[in-house]
Amino acid sequence: MPYFLEQVGWMPSPPLVPDDGPIDFDHLRRMTLGDSGLEREVLAMFAGQAASLAAALAQTPADAAALAHKLKGSARAIGAVHVAAAAADLETALRNGADTQEPRAALDHAISRAREAIDTILRRS
Repeated sequence: MPYFLEQVGWMPSPPLVPDDGPIDFDHLRRMTLGDSGLEREVLAMFAGQAASLAAALAQTPADAAALAHKLKGSARAIGAVHVAAAAADLETALRNGADTQEPRAALDHAISRAREAIDTILRRS
């Protein structure tokens, strides 16, 4: 039986990192099943964890790559897409023995933006 291949026209993919802000609120709503109380609780926990991990990473401990990996996972879980991307870049640099100055600065900036957005949300509640 012969097989026929049909050419499919090019279709743009959605961006991997949304450009509409530091938190993907659609993702967060899906992960918290639309429970606004849970959203606030998760955001508050993430803000504290991100600050703690950033402070630990500033000391460049032996387990820095693991800490960056942990932050990446937490950020992805709540939709902090820019923090996740910056943490992934830092993790890669650490694992490859590359210069970490630029990825660390990008991560600090992404965390700052995410925490500002989270603070704004938590003040509204």
